[in-house]
Amino acid sequence: MDSTWREHIENDGPGRMRISKHGSMRTDAILVADESHIGEGVDDRSPSQLVNTASMPGIVGEAWAMADWHFGYGFPIGGVVATDIDFGENGGAISPGGVGFDINCGVRLCSTDLTIQEIDPKSIAAELSECIPSGATSKGGVILSSGEMDSILCSGASAAVEIGLGESRDLAAIESNGVLDSDERDVGGRARKRGSKSLGTLGSGNHFLELQVVDRIVDQRAASAFGLREGLVTAMIHTGSRGLGHQVCSEHVAIIESKYKQQGNNWYSGEWDISLPDRQLAAAPIHSREGASYLDAMNAAGNFAFANRSALTHKLREVLRGRFGRDGDLDVVYDVSHNIAKIEDHSVHGKSCTCCVHRKGATRALGGDHPELASRFSGIGQPVLVPGDMGTASWVLAGPRGGSNSAFSSSCHGAGRRMSRTAARNQIDSAELLRSLEESGVHVHAKTPNVLSEEAPEAYKDVDDVIGLTAKAELARPVARLRPFAVIKG
Repeated sequence: MDSTWREHIENDGPGRMRISKHGSMRTDAILVADESHIGEGVDDRSPSQLVNTASMPGIVGEAWAMADWHFGYGFPIGGVVATDIDFGENGGAISPGGVGFDINCGVRLCSTDLTIQEIDPKSIAAELSECIPSGATSKGGVILSSGEMDSILCSGASAAVEIGLGESRDLAAIESNGVLDSDERDVGGRARKRGSKSLGTLGSGNHFLELQVVDRIVDQRAASAFGLREGLVTAMIHTGSRGLGHQVCSEHVAIIESKYKQQGNNWYSGEWDISLPDRQLAAAPIHSREGASYLDAMNAAGNFAFANRSALTHKLREVLRGRFGRDGDLDVVYDVSHNIAKIEDHSVHGKSCTCCVHRKGATRALGGDHPELASRFSGIGQPVLVPGDMGTASWVLAGPRGGSNSAFSSSCHGAGRRMSRTAARNQIDSAELLRSLEESGVHVHAKTPNVLSEEAPEAYKDVDDVIGLTAKAELARPVARLRPFAVIKG
């Protein structure tokens, strides 16, 4: 992988390193990092991928990599790139690689009025493992009729509410109120089939349902607005659009990549006159037939993901009611997407721009005066949910109290991998890890045993370090730290 970016990088203020425009870059790039994170021995691939994204047609502002950046498909995970939808004849580029295969993979955080003293962690972990469908299969999912599938692809979380898999009061606490604009619902038969039995399932890999306890409050005013108090139990759900979203992405990647042919070291589309340094960046003008079709199908898959997290929340409420006779006053704090492209209005270097903002492994961090947010977040900022690893902690951050940050209102989405899945499997013993976690008070149930080594704490960056960099870069501020005690994984 090309590492010439090292010749063009400099400190750009607290928590930020700037890579100046060079080669085919159309703009600068910014890593949320400090000098210790880019020293010798650091994997060069992610910054090189970030440099490549800066060659996207219509790109505005800078190409960003959040503090949890690591290597991904085309775009680095943690990548944020915005393109002008009015660029050229057919608009700036939209790239499936800038969203990822798990469309609208995201995180939902729920608060409760239960204290850690009221819960037997080992017992409830076992019960959740029995009741929450997880793993690579769709076993235990809701079987959808064709009409119900259409409704979910069109209306997202509100459609889940209509079929009894959510509560209407939750909708105001979901990004975009749980629905993305999809007029055509252009989702193929194979994708629909893959989704027809998987609603209300976690999936595998890094997806999870965790029960946590609030162990530290940093911003009391924001925590109160979010319904978080020290010692209370929270539930975090991390999953996306399952096989449906993966199929949608795979099909559109194939269509768009077929328009490109290798030309020297680059990949070139004669139809769109686009040259890119990596085929995995393959992109279509957003107003082209292919670009518009992908955007519409991506939104439909995103709606499935919102409905999926709603259905899982419904199952969690049922478990709590069965155990305590009530749901613990479970409320949705917020639900954020971290694999999506959205059309948004931003001010870029003093000029207004309607942009297609790609966030791949990055979450929005809206200011407290943003019209999309519920009134209780006014003057506070949007809740930003940052899962760590199953052995340490997760964090809740907040966007700016007003206005927006300079990264297109974006923030990190997790701890970020520091070890590949293959390396983790080779170096970490799952059985020993399970014993160690149990001894530390974290009760883990995984349908696929080898997933534990892949998701071990050692495989991830220090989430506290990621939060510190994010705060230094003034993208979001810490509100509360959450410590896990029961973890359900695929």
